[in-house]
Amino acid sequence: MPFAILLLGLAVFAQGTSEFMLSGLVPDIARDLQVTVPAAGALTSAFAVGMVVGAPLMAVLGRRWSRRGALLGFLCVFLAVHVVGAVTGSFAVLLATRVAGALANAGFLAVALVTAVGMVGPEAKGRATSTLLGGVTLACVVGVPAGALLGQVWGWRSAFWAVALLTVPAVVAVARSVPGGAADTTRPPLRGELAALRGPRLLVTLLLGALVNGATFCTFTYLAPLATEVGGLDDAWVPGVLALFGAGSFAGVSVGGRFADRRPVPVVTAGGAALCAGWCALALGAGDPVLVLGLVFLLGALAFGVGSTLISQVLYAAPGAPTLAGGFATAAFNVGAALGPWAGGAAIGAGLGYRSPVWVSAGLVASAALVLALAAAAARSGRTAYRTTTPV
Repeated sequence: MPFAILLLGLAVFAQGTSEFMLSGLVPDIARDLQVTVPAAGALTSAFAVGMVVGAPLMAVLGRRWSRRGALLGFLCVFLAVHVVGAVTGSFAVLLATRVAGALANAGFLAVALVTAVGMVGPEAKGRATSTLLGGVTLACVVGVPAGALLGQVWGWRSAFWAVALLTVPAVVAVARSVPGGAADTTRPPLRGELAALRGPRLLVTLLLGALVNGATFCTFTYLAPLATEVGGLDDAWVPGVLALFGAGSFAGVSVGGRFADRRPVPVVTAGGAALCAGWCALALGAGDPVLVLGLVFLLGALAFGVGSTLISQVLYAAPGAPTLAGGFATAAFNVGAALGPWAGGAAIGAGLGYRSPVWVSAGLVASAALVLALAAAAARSGRTAYRTTTPV
């Protein structure tokens, strides 16, 4: 795997830390800015909405620049908005910085996905994607727990300062290691790329990715109160719980990347079934702290193993859209990241308790299994519109 891809993963690590660290900071932000816990959880949804909207738009904008120039521009904007977020006393301003940071993150990840797969052979897209997303999972292992610990010791603002400082070496690494040059004039016309995104196989894969990732973020956003209020763990356990989820996710991406290019169907079908069963088990056993700790690791592995495989399959399903495929893969990933926390927060707000987001996660994965089954049945029936809809 080219060393430049590993450095892109470093930048993704910084951005993933920002996206996910609110899981350990939501209660503190709610108290400091005098809003409810579901309202503070909406900061995660706002970031995800910015990612959804920004991914295709920023990918189109990035066509005008060299890939290194686009990556650097997005990183610098990302750094600046975290400085603003660290000093503001307004929830509205903090919400706006999350959206702006998400737009920059979306643009970076969309360009980085295409850049990474362009550095490897045509049959190694899954490995390149999983290596890049390894930065996301490392953010869960190291960045998110560290952010939660910083929040406990010095307040939630210190986590935002840490992300800003972490972005600085990422900027230097991208500037020194990613190939530069002028904008790529060999890319197909924008209209041609848009036409390549209409395939039914691609649309089904995007839907599956959104549902599976929605399930992941639905529970992950409220994992801290689930562990403490339902599981009975002390607040000091929160960084460890988040680290367990992150360690599992890193393992899932690492293992999934080895099979994503050769055997994606078993990864998605078997992994999805196990993931649905795991969410149900966590919802039922959330009152047992030992069971919670074990399931958090397992569910992190399953969620990111299946999710990263689906993202790589988006790139396989849209070979005629080398620029926009990364944008739409990023958008699908974050449609789930927006809807999941919203659905979980709605369930909590309805008085259903902190177990309810876990049940919502189980329902989302079950919905993905239903979509997969319907697509497979339609493909077997020989309908023209669905002849290529086997999602992976």
